[in-house]
Amino acid sequence: MRRTLRVGQAIDLLFQSDEENVESSSSESGGDEFEDPDFVVENTSEDEQAGPSSTPAPTPTTSRRRSSPRLRVENLSEDEQAGPSPTPTPTPTPTTSRRRSSPRLRVENLSEDEQAGPSPTPTPTPTPTTSRRRLSKRVRVENLSEDEQAGPSTTPAPTPTTSRGRSSQRGRGQTKSRSPAQSAAQSAAQPQQSSEPWRTESDPDTAPQVSRFMPRRTPGPQVDFHSTYTPKDLFLFYFAADTLRTLCRNTNKQATINQRKGSKYQWTDIDVEELHKFLGLLMYTSLVTLPSIQDYWKQNHILSVPFPATVMPRDRFRTISWNIHLSDPEEDVKNDQLKGTQQHDKLYRVRPLMDEIRTACKAYYHPKKELSVDERMVATKAKTGMTQYMKDKPTKWGIKLFVLAESKNGYTLDFNVYVGKAHTPSVHGLSYDAVMDLIHPSHLGTGYHIYMDNFYTSPKLFLSLAGMKFGACGTYRSNRKGCPTDRQNALTNKSQRGSVRWIREDPLVFVKWMDTREVSMCSTIHPAFSGEAVKRKVKEGGHWSVKDIPCPTPIIAYNQHMGGVDLSDQLLQYYSTHRRNSRWYRTLFLHFVDMATTNAYILHCEISAAQQVTPLTHKLFLAELVAQLCGVNPAGVPIQRSNDHVPVAISLPTEAKAKATQGRRNCQQCHQVDNKRMLTPWKCKACDVPLCVILDRNCFEEWHK
Repeated sequence: MRRTLRVGQAIDLLFQSDEENVESSSSESGGDEFEDPDFVVENTSEDEQAGPSSTPAPTPTTSRRRSSPRLRVENLSEDEQAGPSPTPTPTPTPTTSRRRSSPRLRVENLSEDEQAGPSPTPTPTPTPTTSRRRLSKRVRVENLSEDEQAGPSTTPAPTPTTSRGRSSQRGRGQTKSRSPAQSAAQSAAQPQQSSEPWRTESDPDTAPQVSRFMPRRTPGPQVDFHSTYTPKDLFLFYFAADTLRTLCRNTNKQATINQRKGSKYQWTDIDVEELHKFLGLLMYTSLVTLPSIQDYWKQNHILSVPFPATVMPRDRFRTISWNIHLSDPEEDVKNDQLKGTQQHDKLYRVRPLMDEIRTACKAYYHPKKELSVDERMVATKAKTGMTQYMKDKPTKWGIKLFVLAESKNGYTLDFNVYVGKAHTPSVHGLSYDAVMDLIHPSHLGTGYHIYMDNFYTSPKLFLSLAGMKFGACGTYRSNRKGCPTDRQNALTNKSQRGSVRWIREDPLVFVKWMDTREVSMCSTIHPAFSGEAVKRKVKEGGHWSVKDIPCPTPIIAYNQHMGGVDLSDQLLQYYSTHRRNSRWYRTLFLHFVDMATTNAYILHCEISAAQQVTPLTHKLFLAELVAQLCGVNPAGVPIQRSNDHVPVAISLPTEAKAKATQGRRNCQQCHQVDNKRMLTPWKCKACDVPLCVILDRNCFEEWHK
């Protein structure tokens, strides 16, 4: 290997400089790190002559600044040819550096006019002075080809040494260059997307064949329409007698534990009747809003309200609020010991009531054809590991729920609480799993249409729903996998308002529509465009006018049916029991109470419509519910308790032959104690619990012992 040294100790100056300057200069020009000690350093004069020169080069003057700022670092090829070099040049031994140098590098300190001719006569090597300042920022790195043709060379190319370091490309924004063969192989390995261009509204489109709507049950409330249901009856569908007794038992256990820890308040065990009053007062606080709970029991004050004190003392209400507990405290301890493992249940403290609420929501109402999926936020900033932040929601901080609701009336059919990142990674993603966990064909049936926003929409999800005989429609994000991109005839910012583009990939149709901005929609149940139009205000000639703008069919259907969860949230917020709480599971408990009252009111409206009677308003419905739970009449006068617990008929038959069978329900005493299924037409008037009253089996008496 030919080695030349025309600058004596330039290599010392180069490696004593700041290493970061060399790396950054190399990255700016796409060069490599210095890793191999084999290099050539040349210092040319101002006018480097192409022919031989016998005149020695002048010795540069000493300066505190570094040598010429025009440096060029060249990654030489195997055969470096810079012209004829008849005279061999002595090879100096390079100095040792802590950093490895780049393989086969040539560092040249160029003059103003770089000549390409040979210089057979060696030039005396001046010793540059050491400077504390960095090297010049004007560094050029050239990656030479295999045979750099600048003239013949008889010197054999050196063999590059093996380096343990990483690849020399460290520049920011630099990408590894590939040969044309490698690029072609990589592009061939990727799936090829269809190159079909976007079509316009003038091109006809046919909707795919939609699955027939076949629900498992008759859509609507799953109750006896011949019976009369009070607001309390409808609410207790979701807070059944078994659920309330479990809630009382766990609350009493929690109060006992708190007293052992040093709580100084007095406690007596709570029963179902007192729990009814507690729930009634919670709903009263949603009807009559005051700044704090203590204000409801103030006397001789401008904020005084007389009703709560007639139902329950203030201290009793507060102690119940502090001790209300949904799960078994003893089992909570066992579950807490499993933290950090897959067996740990973050929702264990609300699991008993949450499962009962979900079961009741699906049991007492069957939805109509259009459903919607969206998020719901339960406001809290508790540090639970489940608290989420969503900047686009009115409630930005809270616990997130994935909710399935009916589009028409906002009835909450099912929900899941998001607990954060799972221990095992999802195969298809969070948005895919959130929808599939809410859709159960075994319960719903087939032929339903599901509407969702762009967080959930993906071609894979829509195809999976189509395989289950469910239609789907929703906005989508253009960067989602499987969505068409980079097609011809796409919309631009200059497209006219009302322009439509669509592509069909059976059964999916992707639609883009230009309104004030571009709207993207995907559907498996609609044609791309059917001639519909929407009205928009347009300014023409300095005057505003209303014009009909063409609108795709999926967008019209989406605007009509997507608001199910939003309608449910609206009804929940009208009269909410939510208050700031010190425990996250009590916050969810209050949300479950609001959900039960809202679904009960929707059931009341649906039953009234089926019976062709005028339903109560939302406010009057809640007022009736509060009065019935607290045991008072609408005027606030306590009802006499002597005739409360008496057996009454569950429903009044309209025909004589139906007296023995109409309205019969399962006896709860037989179900819980004897584990038998016995139908009875009787129930307790106060407890609203079906109980047997016959000669050989008096479950009514046993229940009230």
